[in-house]
Amino acid sequence: MAGRRWIEHWDPEDEAFWAGTGERIARRNLFFSVLCEHIGFSVWTLWSVLVLFMGPEYGLSPADKFLLTSVVTLVGAVVRVPYTFAVALFGGRNWTIVSAGLLLVPTVAAFLVMKPGTSFATFLWVGLLAGVGGGNFASSMTNINAFFPMRKKGWALGLNAGGGNVGVPVVQLAALAVIGAHGGPRVLLGIYIPLIVAAAVLAALFMDNLAAVRNDTGAAVDAARDPHTWILAFLYVGTFGSFIGYSFAFGQVLTGQFGRTPLQAACLTFIGPLLGSLVRPVGGRLADRYGGARITLGNFVAMAAATAALVAAGMRGSLPLFVAVFVVLFVLSGLGNGSTYKMVPAVFQARSRALGLTGEAAAARARRLSGAAMGLIGAVGALGGVGVNLAFRQSFLTRGTGTAAFAAFLVFYGAAFAVTYAVYLRRPDGERATAAPADVAAEPRLSPADV
Repeated sequence: MAGRRWIEHWDPEDEAFWAGTGERIARRNLFFSVLCEHIGFSVWTLWSVLVLFMGPEYGLSPADKFLLTSVVTLVGAVVRVPYTFAVALFGGRNWTIVSAGLLLVPTVAAFLVMKPGTSFATFLWVGLLAGVGGGNFASSMTNINAFFPMRKKGWALGLNAGGGNVGVPVVQLAALAVIGAHGGPRVLLGIYIPLIVAAAVLAALFMDNLAAVRNDTGAAVDAARDPHTWILAFLYVGTFGSFIGYSFAFGQVLTGQFGRTPLQAACLTFIGPLLGSLVRPVGGRLADRYGGARITLGNFVAMAAATAALVAAGMRGSLPLFVAVFVVLFVLSGLGNGSTYKMVPAVFQARSRALGLTGEAAAARARRLSGAAMGLIGAVGALGGVGVNLAFRQSFLTRGTGTAAFAAFLVFYGAAFAVTYAVYLRRPDGERATAAPADVAAEPRLSPADV
């Protein structure tokens, strides 16, 4: 130990070590990581429900509200990159404490300005602050990735991310309760301030730092040079970008396109994010068993089919069909989140083997690069949420509905299907699919079963 909360030796691939002490420590860190990430997601997505409180007296149009949620999503995506580096610089426990404490800044700021008469520019600046909640995901996933062995990563990462994602429906349910009790937005914000303090204190008391992941910011440079980081990021745009983008936009689509009141919208908006969050570990577990690429491929087919049904429901003006299919799309995005993230360590493990590494050497390289890549992939994936909200904004400005935006999403899911198949599952010339782009033909080919 270098300090009470620093662990010097960590080898989760050693089954004796894992059974003796590793699993207990890893599960404890996972639990409190989920808690802090959960609060982070709630703070990040506060504005998805705060805009429902903002009636005509606030003077904001539907386009203004979509722009507001877009900038919140944008900052949440961008800060994921430095948050990933922070784990290596400061330690997973240490940074979890800091990042949890930082959530007080946007929450208190929103509490102070949330009232009619506040300028739109002020709301935009305060919304920018809320983006720090999106960064907690990247640091949490990078940290937890280092704690678990390869055979458990799909489940652990899915549970970590799913527990964090549940912060979205929880804040929406809290908003529903506040609206139903005729409370204002400050009541909702006041609920979260003590929860943030509690999360930071619990992280300080019960989490650990791993010395093995410290001072290795060069891993991020190496991960950024690997083309698979960006290929996987593109796929994650389709899954997590959809999840977070739809989470911000669902209530606004219901009020803007179907004329629902804020209370009526709040009664529906939490269902999709809740189910999508809960099934994320299932996507990871399925990927552990059948391979992340196979599950991700089938998931994009299903997402495209659901999106086509949403286009039809929007054109018919059928609210029951629209809500039902939208919930299905949320569930599919959650499954895809789990399977795509499982692909990250699997791809880097397979590429380590392709370089001739075996045993702990291959596992160590995979942990190093996949941990760094997760932050970059998470950041790019969250940018998909920005695209979703901007697409809805443009669709409402030009057509008055979100139907055109859904048509654009359908095209993207088709492209994501094609990339998944071509890069990770296609068997050219009767051989296994290559995990490398065609211009790196000298590299050994990888089996789809590895990914």
